[in-house]
Amino acid sequence: MTMFPREEFMTRLDKVKKSMKEKDIDVLLVSDPANMCYLTGHNAWSFYVHQMVLVDVNEEMPYFIGRYMDAFSGVVKTTYLDEAHVRAYSDDHVQSLTKHPMDYVAKVVKELGLDKKNIGVEMDNYYFTAKAYAQLQKGLPDANFKNGDLIVNWVRIVKSPAEIKLMKRAGKIVEKAMQATIDTMAAGVRENDVVAAIYNAQIKGTEEFGGDYTAIVPMLPEGETAGAPHLTWSDKKYPENTVVAVEIAGAHQRYHSPLARTIAIGEPSEEVKRIAEITIEGLNAALEQFKPGNTAEMVEAAWNKVLKKHGFHKESRIGYSMGLNFPPDWGEHTASLRPGDKTVFEPGMTFHCIPGMYLDNFGVSISESVVITEDGYETLANFPRKLFTV
Repeated sequence: MTMFPREEFMTRLDKVKKSMKEKDIDVLLVSDPANMCYLTGHNAWSFYVHQMVLVDVNEEMPYFIGRYMDAFSGVVKTTYLDEAHVRAYSDDHVQSLTKHPMDYVAKVVKELGLDKKNIGVEMDNYYFTAKAYAQLQKGLPDANFKNGDLIVNWVRIVKSPAEIKLMKRAGKIVEKAMQATIDTMAAGVRENDVVAAIYNAQIKGTEEFGGDYTAIVPMLPEGETAGAPHLTWSDKKYPENTVVAVEIAGAHQRYHSPLARTIAIGEPSEEVKRIAEITIEGLNAALEQFKPGNTAEMVEAAWNKVLKKHGFHKESRIGYSMGLNFPPDWGEHTASLRPGDKTVFEPGMTFHCIPGMYLDNFGVSISESVVITEDGYETLANFPRKLFTV
């Protein structure tokens, strides 16, 4: 069963409906599995086929629309939704050339008498395809389709105390996973063996609570490729005297706590040490801007002020809002820590601040995940903020 009481889901729905009314949307078709989970508690690897949560602005309860084997066996048994609020399409809709799940979604919308309404869809979502949109338009010719992208995401940006509790658990898990990384990594060790240790720690969790799979796989580029932060791993053995930039996360009940640290195999060069010191100095300055009333761009400005002092400049953003999510990303796609983002911080917002320095021949990545509190911030994990040497 879900980790949250029904009352919390109702509060979430009320906030989503308020946003829908502001955007003149009568019906919202939610296809992002994180948003579906946020609104219903549905947590399953069913997002590889089409599924949706339908929110009617005038109805208390949403509807789940999905594959039969996921609907009644999964949703009814693991969420607060009853059978009256679940609709299931037959398996001949799955990966078919003659039927499409959106044909069934259109049928449900018509049965509910909503086919002439303003219907919002998540236009820029990984899980809502061009074919899905075309089939909905074909099946609902009288509907007025509107862009409902990120409506739920912006509601999700402020976490409840119950959500923060899960993210702090994820922080404890990532502490163990990062320590397992450091303990396993050495010259002559295969990259995949280090990742195996990471996965073991991520899933094993602690004695009090277990771990979940993370929305992003471990990323640990090494040496000259450490400046390319999103590379994963191979079965290559680590050489002597190299630098590895590690970005991983802990996850619990789909809630994440990312963490990045940099590990030198052998004695690091003076240049690596200097870049690590600058990164930590800049990160510390950035973290001090996490307080209610400040804005996302203020965090980036504090970081780049430090870089400018040392003769550097970083073009990319240095972080983002994150929390509940499914593959391929633990970011919420809302606020970013970059120039021009004037999102005002509120207590309960959570961010991954990762101001890495990615150079031509190596990279240094040191990050923290934080929650905004009433008077500042707390880190979700407690792990030494330094360059590690093994």
